[in-house]
Amino acid sequence: QVQLVESGGGWVQAGGSLRLSCAAAGRTFSSLAMGWFRQAPGKEREFVVGISWNNEATFLDSVKGRFTISRNNAKNTVYLQMDNLKPEDTAVYYCAVSSSAFITPRANDYRYWGQGTQVTVSS
Repeated sequence: QVQLVESGGGWVQAGGSLRLSCAAAGRTFSSLAMGWFRQAPGKEREFVVGISWNNEATFLDSVKGRFTISRNNAKNTVYLQMDNLKPEDTAVYYCAVSSSAFITPRANDYRYWGQGTQVTVSS
């Protein structure tokens, strides 16, 4: 019915960059907030960044100035540009669609999830 497919993960040295993409199929989500979460081994899932229906963004403090989120509603796709990556950014990154037009950091408020893409940052 609804599928979110993440791509763009991989390995990078500290200070490098990656760009993640999340393509949605099954319906359009232009009126809903979207976001990225991440989960490292042994840790809980963590909100990274969200983007509202009108392109306002909210960032986790530790990624401010390094990560940028954008969306292309015509392509039903959201992007996460990650610059100056640090080893602490290593995690599986998940794309998600909210039940609201506005950003929330709570994972339970997101109704659809991708399967995740691995990001590994080495020092």
